[in-house]
Amino acid sequence: MRDPGKPQQIIDAAIRVFARTGFYNSRVSDIAREAGIASGTIYLYFKTKDEILVTLFREKMAEWVEVVRGEIAAEPDPVAKLRRLVALHFSVLESNPDLAEVVQVELRQGHKFFRGASAHEVSAYFALIGGVLEAGIASGQIRSDVPVKLATKMLFGAMDQVATSWVLGKRAYRLSDAAEPVASVFLRGITTHAV
Repeated sequence: MRDPGKPQQIIDAAIRVFARTGFYNSRVSDIAREAGIASGTIYLYFKTKDEILVTLFREKMAEWVEVVRGEIAAEPDPVAKLRRLVALHFSVLESNPDLAEVVQVELRQGHKFFRGASAHEVSAYFALIGGVLEAGIASGQIRSDVPVKLATKMLFGAMDQVATSWVLGKRAYRLSDAAEPVASVFLRGITTHAV
């Protein structure tokens, strides 16, 4: 009989192991040891180490999109929503350094990861950002000539690059301190009024 809490226990252990030793240097037995279970138990829930990584990303990204959607809903306007989104993006990674290491570095080493296993989850995040941008255009806060798809990728790319630099720089500064400057630089380029 399978334990419904076991997959999450395995995923949490995998995050710590992948962050510590890297995805390619990690073994299923390392994850099992970290989780405090037998190696064979992992195979009851996941076929391969790659499946653990893909599941980890899918679950964390789906949770993330729902958290952001809920958090920004209370903001008064699209500009405030975008500022809050950037702040959340950085604060969540900063408060979960092992997850940040896995998401920003280890996942990228998988070939074609963003075109394959993660495409749906990344698309959901892009759709959330794009929806806020479209609401900003409709309200007149964001310029009507802003190409939403391109602006979405630009914001995500800026957040992603800053977060990756923070991880690779061994987290020598507070990532959350970058939220306001990143949001402001982006918003200055797309809004109808100075922000």
